[in-house]
Amino acid sequence: MIKRYTLPEMGNIWSEKNKFQKWLDVEIAVCKAWNKLGKIPDEALKEIIEKTHIDDETVERINELDKVYNHDVLAFVSAVAEQVGENGRYIHLGLTSSDVIDTALALIMRESLDLLIKDVEKLLEVLKENALKYKNTLMMGRTHGVHAEPMTFGLKFALWYEEFKRNKKRLENAREVISVGTISGAVGTYSNIPPELEDLTLKELNLKPEPVAN
Repeated sequence: MIKRYTLPEMGNIWSEKNKFQKWLDVEIAVCKAWNKLGKIPDEALKEIIEKTHIDDETVERINELDKVYNHDVLAFVSAVAEQVGENGRYIHLGLTSSDVIDTALALIMRESLDLLIKDVEKLLEVLKENALKYKNTLMMGRTHGVHAEPMTFGLKFALWYEEFKRNKKRLENAREVISVGTISGAVGTYSNIPPELEDLTLKELNLKPEPVAN
């Protein structure tokens, strides 16, 4: 994102640090699912949850390893596994890179839309307030770029209010559409992970499964 045109809160959502945090959220959700399926011991899961983290030093370490491996996901997995030690071997178990990247991208987009929807809700309150405040304030209506019949300033705000109610619905629909993930292993064949793992992971992340994985 172009920094000078980006509000800080939205910029943070699309930052490299938050991207890696969402990758970690996916990895931990997968570890929890493996634990429920009996593949990862309770103590190992506890250690993974407690010790893994994304801070500025972790981001620096990931970028450092990426120069060595020339593979961003391998660098990420290696960096967070270092934080855990021996039980770090369970992180990324059975996954392919797109399982993490694509599913995490859905989380980032959803977080962005939540911010936009929250701001639109604030705007709706302002528009409604002003529609009532100026309901008797006269102004000139306009048509074809020139003055037309008189109207009220409150009506203008009421029109904007209804327009942004529709815009909010569009954002909510977009949020629903993009809330999809996939945990299906290499080339999406579930050849080395069970479909139950995907169901458990996406339930943890509050995402829907992709109908056809790849």
